[in-house]
This record gives sequence, C-alpha cells and structure tokens, in this order.
Amino acid sequence: MTTKFVRFLLASMFTLSAAALAQAGSPGPSSPSPSPALPAAPSATNTASTATEPAPGGVGKIVTINIQDAILACNEGQRDFEALNKKLEPKQTELKNMNDEVESLKKQLNTGGDKLGEDARANLVKQIEQKQKALERAVQDARDDAQTQQQEIGNRILQKMGPVIIKYAGDKGLGLIVDTSNPWPNGPVLWAAPSVDITRAIVDTYNLQSGVPAPARPAASTSKPSGTGAATKPAAPASKPVTTTPPPANPAPK
Repeated sequence: MTTKFVRFLLASMFTLSAAALAQAGSPGPSSPSPSPALPAAPSATNTASTATEPAPGGVGKIVTINIQDAILACNEGQRDFEALNKKLEPKQTELKNMNDEVESLKKQLNTGGDKLGEDARANLVKQIEQKQKALERAVQDARDDAQTQQQEIGNRILQKMGPVIIKYAGDKGLGLIVDTSNPWPNGPVLWAAPSVDITRAIVDTYNLQSGVPAPARPAASTSKPSGTGAATKPAAPASKPVTTTPPPANPAPK
C-alpha cells in the first residue's frame, strides 16, 4: 500500500491476541464462536503409565512459548495468512480509492474554495463530509472483517497445535509452560532465557505433523542490473508484521 491509511488493514489482520486464542471467550457480533482453549493436560489417573519421570523434587522444568509467534511462523499459518492477504487486496484498493477521492475534494476546497460561491462551497463541504463518513464506516467494516477472518485462522491452527504442545510437554517431563505472547508488563514474564523457549521446537514439530510444506521463496536472480557488478539479492523472508494505526480522519475544512 502507498499510504498508512490503507496499510493498517493489512497489518491489523495479523494482530493475533494470544489471550483470546488461548482461552475461551464470549461470543459477540464479530466473533462467531468462542476462542478455543488448549486441551486439558492429561490427568494423573490416565497417564501414570506414560508420563515422563519428573525432575528431582517432583517439579518439571519451566519453559516458555510464544503462541502468537508459533501460529504465525508455522507453515500452515504463513500459507493461510498470505492467502487472506491476497483475498483482502481488492478491499484495500477500494479503501485507497475512496481515500484518494476525499483527499482530492479537500485539495479542491483548499485551493479554490475562495473562488466558489457560498452555495457551491457549502455543497462541496457537505460532499466531503459525506464521503469522509462513508470512508470511516468502510474502514471500520473492513477492519472488523479482517480481524474476524484472522481470528478464525488462529483458532483453527491452535485447535490442532494444542495437542502437539501437550504431548511435547509430557514427552519432555515439563512442569509448566508460560505464554510470552504479551510482553511484560502486559504479560506475566519479566524475563526468560532464550534457552527455555520452546516456540521453535513446537513449530518444527507441528510442521512435521501437519504436512504443510514451507512457503516458496522467490529464487535469487543471477542477472546483473545495469551499472552494478553485484547480482540481485533474493527477497527477504516475510517477517512478523507490526501493527499500525490509521491516522485520524481530518475534518472537512470550514
């Protein structure tokens, strides 16, 4: 996208709330079903013969996982969020065109408004206000739709990733897994050593189980651009999106 006003829609659909994904939520107008909770840990009565021996003292190792990163980083998550991105491109283009139209009318008012008659100027101001409101409604509807669809993707993946996490914990004799999706002070973890993070291990294990291949990356170009002696570098892998906020709508000039 060429403007921050439109780019926020693309970023917003990647804003997964780990808290909403990891525990059941109340259904609302934009949430067709409660967010799933991770499967319950096996009880002592039915796992006595299969559970890994706990660490000395009866307490297993405490580890961390970033559920949000795991969902975004797994092959299935990359595939499905990229598909959603492409699906929403027409809406992003539509919003950009609406925004460009409003900005064009504002420019017309600012540069030539003093040459217009009183009635003509009032009509132009009214037109700008109407189109501005229509744009704001369209942006909100698009944001809600994108967030609903990304939530559905995250919920679906977590439903399948949950048992993988539980099995991994049992196999490794873990005593506690703490989610670090929300950094301190919004989350419970002030600091944790990278060595206790199992996010990558869970992603690798889940990828093997899901059978979804890694997304194809653009091949490196061997052609040399004119005027340089270096080969073109391949495109960098997609990184975790950063949430942006749309700028506040400018009121129509009076």
